[in-house]
Amino acid sequence: MSITAALVKELRERTGAGMMECKKALVESNGDIEAAIEAMRKSGQAKAAKKAGRIAAEGLIVVQGDSQRTAMVEVNCETDFVSKGDDFQGFCQLVVDKVLQDNPASLDDLLATQVNGKSIEEIRNDMIAKIGENISVRRFICSTADAGGVLGVYLHGTRIGVLLKMQGGNEALARDVAMHVAASRPLCVSADQVPAEVLDKEREIFTAQSAESGKPADIISKMVEGRLEVTLLGQPFVKDPDQSVEKLLKAQKATVLQFERFEVGEGIEKKTENFADEVMQQVKGHT
Repeated sequence: MSITAALVKELRERTGAGMMECKKALVESNGDIEAAIEAMRKSGQAKAAKKAGRIAAEGLIVVQGDSQRTAMVEVNCETDFVSKGDDFQGFCQLVVDKVLQDNPASLDDLLATQVNGKSIEEIRNDMIAKIGENISVRRFICSTADAGGVLGVYLHGTRIGVLLKMQGGNEALARDVAMHVAASRPLCVSADQVPAEVLDKEREIFTAQSAESGKPADIISKMVEGRLEVTLLGQPFVKDPDQSVEKLLKAQKATVLQFERFEVGEGIEKKTENFADEVMQQVKGHT
């Protein structure tokens, strides 16, 4: 059967695949476009399975919503180049829109939700086949402000995002505090939320660092306690270091209930490439 340009064009529009891949699939299916689509989907799933073990530590933080209801997601890929592409960014937008719309209970629930007859997981696999990199939806949050409260959102480029829930205050204050969280990386809101072992570890590290100063033990102790700024309320406010975040909030009769800080690839062990070793392995393979 003759494979027409119009048939190839239709398959490209329906799958988003390249022209040569579409033509090859149509030849193998004797011009049956539905059979070609099914074969391409199976091929895409196989490619996705092969790439699933590859480290995806680049990507985007995407936020959608307003001061009363907001969703934030982290979607990962393997390279910064892909994260800047329209296809990947469109997928990220689709995911955050779905989170805002459905507020799924878990990541599995999110991946199972349907968009135009396909699950997010199926669309993800199709994207992997098309782009050629592993893609993963890593985490998400959807938050709604309480009565009399407001949400604060801050995005630092596309790599750091903060979603903060505040009671009282206003949108400008909530955004300022969210920006502070992005910059200062507090572990939690207040001291009563910090696990004792975390404080002990921080104390141990700072004591070892301060001991090198040669100062007396009581001075070192004060220096250490002054550096234990792991809580949001205990930190100097980034826009006015002369006052703490706690004092800033009290002055405006506001309370931070919770916050989430996402940073692209945070905690993911990235693979380091050694070009010299790679060349030597190739040389050995040809000897």
